[in-house]
Amino acid sequence: MSPISGKLLFGLGLAGAIMAGAVSGPAFAADKISLFKVITAKDEIVIGMTDADLAEIDGQNAGGIAKMLVAKGSMSVWQYAVHKSASGDLEQAPLHKIGLIASDSLRVEPYPTPLKVLPIDEGKK
Repeated sequence: MSPISGKLLFGLGLAGAIMAGAVSGPAFAADKISLFKVITAKDEIVIGMTDADLAEIDGQNAGGIAKMLVAKGSMSVWQYAVHKSASGDLEQAPLHKIGLIASDSLRVEPYPTPLKVLPIDEGKK
């Protein structure tokens, strides 16, 4: 093999590896977050659940979350709150992990928002 064709082959292989990394990068992106409002007799909060968390819940919706909470008695979730990003835009961001306890006066409903929803940072667990 001549030195030129060896370098060309190496360059093409390196370019292919770089392109494969760029294409497969989004596959490692964080799960999409679905927001829900949890309402009790005293207050209401917004929680976020990843698609992976929702996949473990029957129905993968607010009703499924309510059923799971009643069946288990409690569950851990991330509380979300509005904050300003570095650019000054408002975003829904994970605040901290909380425990929900089943209650007779509890309601769970989807929480639509026009704001950008930030993913959960698993390092904060």
